[in-house]
Amino acid sequence: MITISERLWTKSFVLLTLCNLLLFIGLQMTLSTLPAYAEATLQASSFQISLVTSLFALSAIASRLFSAKAMEKGGRNLLIFLGIAISLTAVAGYYWAGSIFTLLLLRMLFGIGFGMTSTAFPTMASDVIPIRRMGEGMGYFGLSTSLAMSAGPLIGLSLLQGPGFGSLLLCTAAVIALILPLGYRLASTLPSRHTEPPMELGGSKAGVSRKLFLPCLLNFLLSISYGGLLGFLALFGSEAHLEHVAYFFLFNAVAIVFVRPLSGKIYDRYGPAALLIPGSVFIIGGLILLSFASTTAALFPAALCYGIGFGSMQPSLQTWMIQSVEPRQRGMANGMFLNSLDLGVAAGSMLLGSVALFTSYAVMYRFSTLAPALLLLIYITILFLKRRRSHRTTEPWGEPASK
Repeated sequence: MITISERLWTKSFVLLTLCNLLLFIGLQMTLSTLPAYAEATLQASSFQISLVTSLFALSAIASRLFSAKAMEKGGRNLLIFLGIAISLTAVAGYYWAGSIFTLLLLRMLFGIGFGMTSTAFPTMASDVIPIRRMGEGMGYFGLSTSLAMSAGPLIGLSLLQGPGFGSLLLCTAAVIALILPLGYRLASTLPSRHTEPPMELGGSKAGVSRKLFLPCLLNFLLSISYGGLLGFLALFGSEAHLEHVAYFFLFNAVAIVFVRPLSGKIYDRYGPAALLIPGSVFIIGGLILLSFASTTAALFPAALCYGIGFGSMQPSLQTWMIQSVEPRQRGMANGMFLNSLDLGVAAGSMLLGSVALFTSYAVMYRFSTLAPALLLLIYITILFLKRRRSHRTTEPWGEPASK
């Protein structure tokens, strides 16, 4: 029987998950469409297009360094409302951006606002989730991010190709603005700020860094290929003469919804290895299928493969990182997870944009398979070495997650 203190679906958790969903949908609606807009309207080069994504990601990373300290001092509500206000200002400014330089400045401003808010929500979620249900709770919370990363681009591309850029920005602003009343409601439901006793002498920053380095590296490699999808899928559709390339994100969302509940149970029972190894194979297969797609129907298997891989791997990496630190360090772990994600997207956008400049977008997606292949190689190698040293381990390198 679950006691009240062990309830997962509390009002606070539901509101946090919904706010996080809206925040990332608003992000993804512009992240996938502004590169195409910059090329068509502002005549941006391939390198400048890559900066539209990478400068946003880098500014979000820098913003989280400040946000983590503010969270430690109890300024979570200020971060949310200030971050939303800055994000809305940037979205409104997109409409009047008459040059690529102005657009890039606004992208950096949006990154600052997004970095503030995206740091607060997952940290607050980890505070309200019962300790014994942390893996399950962060899995469901992570599902909101994964769904937004599929639904957002679909909505954004559909609006850009349909009503136009103005309607896209209006809808994006409306989605982000919805967080304000929900955030106000959230503030009244949250318990007082969670505090932990001082860390014992055995816990050091070096030890924490060691525990988080591997999942951060794997998340970085996972996000490189996603940076290629966000930045260049619309341009790939034009190159391959695909009228409905946005359907890739629809099929991807279907796969994520299907796989997420199952993958959470697999993680709790067998650990991350049972998801990261097959997930990498699915992502590689999805990228290869996408690169050869010449019809809308061909996007279906490509998106399903990629969605199964990405939808099972990303929440697993976030849960792994949260379980690797003490409760008082969850904010830091969440920040490192999001920063490695954004850094991967930025690096993927710039690197793959350079590849596309000298080849084609189809070749670029084939080249992007090197990132998940390297992820798979690194993880299997470390897992093999770890198990070779000892059959018993207290770290979740590939063994079932600790309860």
